[in-house]
Amino acid sequence: MDACREAALTLLDAAARSSGALARRLVDKGFDAKVVDQVIDRLIRLGLVNDLAYAQDLLRICLRRTMGERGVLSEMTRKGLDPGLAAQVVAQASREGLFVDSAYELGRKVARKTAGLDLKVRKRRFWSAGSRKGHSPGLLSQVAADLFVSDDPLD
Repeated sequence: MDACREAALTLLDAAARSSGALARRLVDKGFDAKVVDQVIDRLIRLGLVNDLAYAQDLLRICLRRTMGERGVLSEMTRKGLDPGLAAQVVAQASREGLFVDSAYELGRKVARKTAGLDLKVRKRRFWSAGSRKGHSPGLLSQVAADLFVSDDPLD
């Protein structure tokens, strides 16, 4: 039990982790699953592991990387967060319009990088980037219509 607790603290010292990711790492190190569960429960009670705070921090990081709902949800579950908690945090962010802001920020970045190129190329690059980052097609259409407009009145 002591060795597992020390290993958990060492892992947490290196980087914040969700309870799921921490459990996976400890089991991979050869610790018994029951002991791992006990250690993680104790760390949660002590406030050293907090999945909600971890999810909110991860959301902020993903939004800085201009990720969309689908991308953030995928990243959260990949990082070992409970899918229900991840969905709850993503839904709240969506209600607050954070993914709309993220999509517009991505659109502005792509627009700056592709300035001077053909409008179709610019839109294609935006759609490609937005899709990779997990933004919804409807939101990408809205941003593209707002940001990628032709300067030529005959287009």
